[in-house]
Amino acid sequence: MRLLNRPLGRLSRHRRRPLAGLLVVLLGLLLTGGLYAVFSPAQASQDNSAAQIKQGRELFLAGCSFCHGQNGQGVKTLDGNQLGPPLIGVGAAAVDFQVGTGRMPAVQPGPQIPRKEVSYTPDEIAALAAFVASLGPGPAIPSPEDYSLAGLSDSELQQAVARGGQIFLSNCSACHNFEGSGGAMPKGGYAPRIRGVPAKYIYEAMLTGPQAMDNFSNGNLSPAEKRDVIAYLQSLQDNPDFGGFGLGGIGPVSEGMFAWLFGIGSLVGVATWIAAHTARTSKTKAEM
Repeated sequence: MRLLNRPLGRLSRHRRRPLAGLLVVLLGLLLTGGLYAVFSPAQASQDNSAAQIKQGRELFLAGCSFCHGQNGQGVKTLDGNQLGPPLIGVGAAAVDFQVGTGRMPAVQPGPQIPRKEVSYTPDEIAALAAFVASLGPGPAIPSPEDYSLAGLSDSELQQAVARGGQIFLSNCSACHNFEGSGGAMPKGGYAPRIRGVPAKYIYEAMLTGPQAMDNFSNGNLSPAEKRDVIAYLQSLQDNPDFGGFGLGGIGPVSEGMFAWLFGIGSLVGVATWIAAHTARTSKTKAEM
């Protein structure tokens, strides 16, 4: 019994030494630090997201709730017209497009909200988008990989331009014109000029369908096809007008008006001048 108890007694004496207590404390600190390193990033991300949504709600209540309601449910006037549409389910991409291009907050409601100077900072726009996204599931803000043309070779870019041109002429040119210069729409609306617009907002417009525009979700138009359309529009922006006067690129309306006013008008002027001088010459010969 004494031989069996001797190791136990020696172990108990080591436990009572100060070094053993220090080792226990160090092990406890290492374990606590390791657990904190594992779980703290996710917790910090959640805290930042909650703070961003809170900031977005404060901005929304101050600048957007009059037309869209305090909870994004939309507001109607007394006669039943829609003052501001509901925002539940529109997603962060719609907010980033509307606010990032300056269309929102709107100066006044109407059939078409024009683009103007941006009212919010990028951080505030991100906060507003986060709050609206929290109201219901919807399209997220696209990443640069979705709309960027960087990394494409010359041959790949030419193929993208060709595919994008076919898509654009089939689905977009009826409103935006074949050159993306825009055009008139019924009931006081208009299709805005989209040449020179940043690729991010072109992608978001196709994804969310702002105002009178159709919604081309990823199921209708894949991200790769959206990028092809962007490649086509950028090719129009980079290429000059080889045919002379572009006349705004708005098609046969401006071209026909130019032909009537300057073409036929010039011919009528020349014909009048010839007739006047011919009559004067005949009168002179008759007097002689």
